[in-house]
Amino acid sequence: MFVVIRFRVGEAEQARFAERVQVAIDVLSQQKGFVSARVGRNVDDPELLALDLEFVNVGSYRRALSPYDVKVAAVPLLSEAIDEPTAYEDLPTQRLAGTDSMTATQDR
Repeated sequence: MFVVIRFRVGEAEQARFAERVQVAIDVLSQQKGFVSARVGRNVDDPELLALDLEFVNVGSYRRALSPYDVKVAAVPLLSEAIDEPTAYEDLPTQRLAGTDSMTATQDR
């Protein structure tokens, strides 16, 4: 499963945000079930940033948010995200009828 967490960050604050997001990734990457993380900036709106996390399943993602060190290092940053649903399950393309242009996703 993957998580897309979006943030609205002014360009002047992005260097500090990068430091904070790296701390959050460092602590989350130590949690069981963590697979990967990346950060991106929207090409049309440079103040819109996204943190993309991948975990083996939704349970491992939810449990990863529980340890004390995560609550101290990551949760304050995550609480500043745009308020919208963030967790997504991978769907094999055959479940998405009429989406020939999508690439296949393997079950994890």
